[in-house]
Amino acid sequence: MRAREVLLALDQGSSSSRAVLFDLKGRVVALAQRPVRTRRPRAGWVEHDALELATTLESALDAALSKLGPKDRVLAAGLAVQRSTIVFCERDSFAPAAPAPSWMDGRAAEFAAALQERQGEVRGLSGLYATPYYSAPKIRWFLDHDKKVRALADAGRLLCAPVSTFIAARLTKGSVVAADPTCAQRTLLMNLDTQAWDAGLLALFGLCAELLPSIRPSAGDWGMISRHGRQIPLLATVGDQQSAALGLGASKEGAAMANFGTGAFLLRHTGPTPSRAPGLLASAAATFESLRGYYLEGTVHAAGTAFEWLRDNLGLLKDMKAIDAAFKASRHRVLVLPAIGGLGAPRWDYKTKTAFFGLDSQTTSHDLVRGTAEGLCMLLADAAAVMTASGFPVMRVSVAGGLSRSNAMMAFQADALGAVLERREEVEATALGAAILAAKAAGLAEPEKMADAGVEKTFMPRSSETERAKRRSEWTAFVESTQRLSRETSLS
Repeated sequence: MRAREVLLALDQGSSSSRAVLFDLKGRVVALAQRPVRTRRPRAGWVEHDALELATTLESALDAALSKLGPKDRVLAAGLAVQRSTIVFCERDSFAPAAPAPSWMDGRAAEFAAALQERQGEVRGLSGLYATPYYSAPKIRWFLDHDKKVRALADAGRLLCAPVSTFIAARLTKGSVVAADPTCAQRTLLMNLDTQAWDAGLLALFGLCAELLPSIRPSAGDWGMISRHGRQIPLLATVGDQQSAALGLGASKEGAAMANFGTGAFLLRHTGPTPSRAPGLLASAAATFESLRGYYLEGTVHAAGTAFEWLRDNLGLLKDMKAIDAAFKASRHRVLVLPAIGGLGAPRWDYKTKTAFFGLDSQTTSHDLVRGTAEGLCMLLADAAAVMTASGFPVMRVSVAGGLSRSNAMMAFQADALGAVLERREEVEATALGAAILAAKAAGLAEPEKMADAGVEKTFMPRSSETERAKRRSEWTAFVESTQRLSRETSLS
């Protein structure tokens, strides 16, 4: 067989760890995946075994490399990771000291709520909101409640590491202990304008920079991976959503993408300087040398999680493929607010519970599954409406992620947004983005063309503006009444 030149992408997410090998045209050569367990020991607590995040990725890496021939060359590797999840480890050995609280974890909600009066300051500096989902409140919580973490900190040996830092350090034997801006920002401690740790934010959370890794550009020298007798330069680390944006070609001003995974994320590129919009995040794009870009971002906490809940807790569907069947079989519209873990952008409400409205004797499981899918789409449409009202219209959106394979759901999403949705032929958008960034750092010619996969299916909005406005009015009334009821009741 003819020798091949390939790029390695490592994708560490909330539900799986994946290793994907791409050829230089962006086509998948080999893929290996390992499941990642999520623990929920108490209401609001969501955590991972920190070591498992690394070992599952290493296992997937070994499996992918084993599919190569001896003469095949891996030119470079890129790493994309879940953001906001934080690992507490010993600074020199990288041995985990505690469970890794997921980005979905809400145990620090009380601490974050106490900062409501400082939201303007936090948002102005970080581009984010003070919520329990970002790392700083979690770091503060573990320092206050976990004896082992506290002891390491007192001894000057604690490293509070974004997942990218932890995994890159393990893969390269500690040659680089750093975070790129897309991951560093999610700690809530990075100044968005300077892309450095911010003294004011550190002081607000009672933390010191010595607990954290350094910050460096996303693309560059992150060390060498020694595996299967191969020496592979790790040339990029990046947050998963920014990586997906690269993989979908949404890396230029005006471009937008939506990624439907454990959560759902809508990113709209706003150019070389940060922009703000009420209730939305101003997120750093992947950086290369001195080049910077920024996104407005809307987040929905429960996307895949909501359907897993319907499957595992309520037995309403067998797998994600049943979503299209539910749309087809549903005869009655119901409203569902998928608020597992609270509401993200633009409401940032962690007390509101998941709610159903419009159930009667004719309601079926198909109606509830369809209603959940439509509710998720409406939450993303809420974020898009804020973008448009703030002068950043969302006209065309590239979509990726497991739920994007549902034709019925994407058709409704296009209608809810009033925008054209394009689903690419290449579904490994997050991994492809990491590969593109690594190729860029390796000096390969025009790596962005790897994102030029053909459009597999286009979804057009079908409703009139009048119909869309009526649906939005009903939806807004439903959400606001659910928020009010959640505040006035003490369900636990």
